[in-house]
Amino acid sequence: MTDPLLSHNDPSEHHRHDSLDDTIEYCIGDFGWMQFLQTTLVSIAWFFDAQQVFISVFTDAEPKWSCNSSTSSLDMTFCGNKSNVCQLPKDSWSWDFPAHTSIISEWSLECAGSIVMGLPASSFFLGCLAGGFALATLADANLGRKNMLVLSCLVMSVSGMLTSFSTNLWMYSGLRFLSGLGRSTIGTCALVLSAERVGKRWREKVGIIGFIYFTLGFLSLPAMAFMLKGSSWRLMYIWTCSPAIIYSVFAYFLVRESPRWLFIKGKKDEFAATVRSIASSVHESNLTQSFIGRCIQWPEEIKTQETDIYAAMKILLKKRWALRQLLAIMVVGFGIGMIYYGMPLGLGNLSIDLYLSVTLNAVSEFPASLITFVLIGKLNRKVSVLGLSMLSGICSVTCVLVSRKGLQIGLELVSFFSACAAFNVVLIYTLELFPTCVRNSAVSMVRQALVVGGVISPVLVAAGRKKGFMSYGVFGVTVSFCSLFVSCLPETRGKKLCDTMEEEDQNEV
Repeated sequence: MTDPLLSHNDPSEHHRHDSLDDTIEYCIGDFGWMQFLQTTLVSIAWFFDAQQVFISVFTDAEPKWSCNSSTSSLDMTFCGNKSNVCQLPKDSWSWDFPAHTSIISEWSLECAGSIVMGLPASSFFLGCLAGGFALATLADANLGRKNMLVLSCLVMSVSGMLTSFSTNLWMYSGLRFLSGLGRSTIGTCALVLSAERVGKRWREKVGIIGFIYFTLGFLSLPAMAFMLKGSSWRLMYIWTCSPAIIYSVFAYFLVRESPRWLFIKGKKDEFAATVRSIASSVHESNLTQSFIGRCIQWPEEIKTQETDIYAAMKILLKKRWALRQLLAIMVVGFGIGMIYYGMPLGLGNLSIDLYLSVTLNAVSEFPASLITFVLIGKLNRKVSVLGLSMLSGICSVTCVLVSRKGLQIGLELVSFFSACAAFNVVLIYTLELFPTCVRNSAVSMVRQALVVGGVISPVLVAAGRKKGFMSYGVFGVTVSFCSLFVSCLPETRGKKLCDTMEEEDQNEV
């Protein structure tokens, strides 16, 4: 049965909309309570995403150790002069907590090479990388944003639950890869789904809600780890993944699909029902028969346009300006991703308490997200990304050159805060750089570049346990150099978002 909204009997024929953005704006109106609730429900996925991204900070950390008091005074002196347990006899030292508190102590990996020690975390990010290429098409082509979000969260959480049953490093790394494969599209789907259900005025701000939930997820880890102090690392996975599985079920029934995606796919009845369900009561009168009629009569090239990542890449390759912008923002994203994902993983290398430092880092994401939310309408994108990245890089390098604990944690926090803010601005910048027809794929590619940085960072963190500059020093140099590529990009602050490549072509002229 056809939706009653699809009939044509309305006097408001004088309304004209020059783009699909304008049409959605007219239909939905301002940011109402229903849109806020839907955006919040979608953004909760970021909470569980953050937990799985940074959980290895605790599960894969090298525990503290002490010299055994039963050894002779000569052996005690020798033991006390060594900072590397691999240079000591096995019976001269012991872990301060039970071996099952970390995979390093449980599987005796303390003397393994940096590649082996960083393998689980790198496997997770390799899974993210593989999933980004393999699954990105489904959100645009078949499943839609909502179903892809639910599927990703479910695969990530179920794999995380199975990780708690790992019996060796290789099984653990394999399941971490599968978990990363699942979570690869969570951030992209949540960001795009939130942006496509609101008007232009709120598009650049709703993404910040997701960033805030990501921060909350990160912040929950040190609190959870502190409560589980001395317990098995397996409980961390059980406690984080059980709620995520429950969330996936609820999200499937409560989250509404993107009206833009439904429209492009020609799902007229579902489009009408979805728009009506998320519109505020004040603007419900906008949902007239003639409005829906105009949607149905939309030009064929927009209605049937496919925006999967492969078609989008063909479009981008044909446009020199688009390819240049994509490559430049990906290089910038790579540098930011390396320091953003790497700094929390490397906190165990610093001479400060792990629980305190992780908590302070997680808390520092709050002002970064809030400042971005408040100032995003006033910030020049290029200057913001360059300035924040340079500040992060300088502080990261300086962090390993100083020895005072207070100064060290202060520099590290400033560096991570700047990286968080740069991370947020880059994702919003990417949304503005590309038109609707390739926007989801462009965001996905930039997130892939961020993840590549995450793949490399665990190996550098493991190497930094013996040579400090190999972690924070390399992070700082890399992000500073990569940020220079932002000079190849146009400024987008205040720019009207385009729907097609033709509109962007006109702007380039």
